[in-house]
Amino acid sequence: MRFLVNPATLNDASLTVPGDKSISHRAIMLGSIAEGETRISGFLAGEDCLATMSAFRAMGVEIDRLSDSELIIYGKGLNGLSPPADALDLGNSGTAMRLLAGLMAGQPFATTLVGDESLSGRPMGRVIGPLEQMGASIASDGGRPPLQISGGRSLQSIDYTLPVASAQVKSAVLLAALYASGTTSVREPATTRDHTERMLRAMGAQVATADRVISVAGGQELRGMRIAVPADLSSAAFVILAALLSPGAEVRLRGIGINPTSTGVIDILRDMGADIGIENESVAGEEPIADLVVRSSALRGIDVDPRLVSLAIDEFPVLFVAAAAAAGTTRFSGIGELRVKESDRIAAMADGLRALGIQVDESEDGAVVHGGQLREGTVRSYGDHRIAMAFAAAASAAQGPVSIQNVRNVATSFPGFDACLRELGADISIETDDVA
Repeated sequence: MRFLVNPATLNDASLTVPGDKSISHRAIMLGSIAEGETRISGFLAGEDCLATMSAFRAMGVEIDRLSDSELIIYGKGLNGLSPPADALDLGNSGTAMRLLAGLMAGQPFATTLVGDESLSGRPMGRVIGPLEQMGASIASDGGRPPLQISGGRSLQSIDYTLPVASAQVKSAVLLAALYASGTTSVREPATTRDHTERMLRAMGAQVATADRVISVAGGQELRGMRIAVPADLSSAAFVILAALLSPGAEVRLRGIGINPTSTGVIDILRDMGADIGIENESVAGEEPIADLVVRSSALRGIDVDPRLVSLAIDEFPVLFVAAAAAAGTTRFSGIGELRVKESDRIAAMADGLRALGIQVDESEDGAVVHGGQLREGTVRSYGDHRIAMAFAAAASAAQGPVSIQNVRNVATSFPGFDACLRELGADISIETDDVA
């Protein structure tokens, strides 16, 4: 399956993008091990989050879907999960596998976590390491899935320093900490997204944070609650990109999550000259939200502040394309983590931009993008949803048609993405071929 995008002038519009994927995952997980009901609105009904929901249903959790975006979870309590009959299939979701590894490490029963071909190739060693330090027993395929987690292990608290800033590894350790004796601390080399900490607090857990050290004591019970999932800034970023590159466009995005640990993409784009306004700020639960107003902008190349990398780690495909359309040269450094995402995102973005006439110089943990004019061409997405969406969002501003190959996984995080772009005025169609 591929996208075919022709050049087009986009409309002014007011849009709502789907719910935050990271928060939706966590709402299912924590709601399932809380006491009482958790009611979720704004849930992202993408394939990744649905896989997480299926996993907890397989462990005996009753979950009612009132609509695509509204759920009721009847929590089983901290120790109420049941052994699944089969391996838990998490599809393409690295978030689900890494966080579940932590949560399952503390269960009295064994669990096997599996995924699709892409997920099966992703490294899990950075999660396995600290969990084994806590006493977990996890067998893997050379540090890659499937993960076979032995049950019935007594977990001990640890004081762990993350070798690389990672919200997923941090969250896995914090979830395991709920089942460990004593207090577990995680030390971050740089600030990462704190959705787990915020939701734990909202559900009644004591979570201490100071100077990038997060501490959680074991045995804390969680209380079910109402969770309003904000619209996903990671999804909104593709619409922001399209609006910035279309002459005269103005787009309002409603109810976007603007957690300060995840707004690096806004900060970087503003540094490049993007006109992005923040209006109608409020708080939903523990998460800040606002409307974003995006206006067409002339972007300029910059040296991206390395301090913002961990706050924009999922949005770098958007930033690569923005750099390609900017005047001058943009330098990215300290982004080596992108090489172990759904694809090697540094290599995939460099390959795609070169196919559209843009010069890119790669290094092991960075890249230099020389701005220019995107031309027509064919781009490989490598089965990575964010690569596919970044090029599709930008293609309206190219000199000719752009074909983006292998876009099936877009449904994992942004169902209805193509319809959203068409609402903006993009000329995008889906062709059902099997080109990789």
